[in-house]
Amino acid sequence: MTDGKMGTEGLRLLENIGVKLTVEVGRAELTIRDLLRLNEGSVIELDRLAGDPLDVLVNGTLIAKGEVVMVGERFGIRFGQIIDPEKRAESL
Repeated sequence: MTDGKMGTEGLRLLENIGVKLTVEVGRAELTIRDLLRLNEGSVIELDRLAGDPLDVLVNGTLIAKGEVVMVGERFGIRFGQIIDPEKRAESL
């Protein structure tokens, strides 16, 4: 077998491994006191502006930026910017 063929077969072995995809709207830090005071209707200010692209993470690693779209009656994410694989590897 050639190295190219082994690489392709190796990649095929990985295709069925599940990963966790997360879309992050923003983040906020708060104290436990503030957390305990939250109730229905509470609002927490996030570190993003309205209209900013959302972070798309796979297993906690940023892979892209995107925006929320409607797909029928469900939400979806449209990828706008894919993070360079070398930069992704640096964050591991």
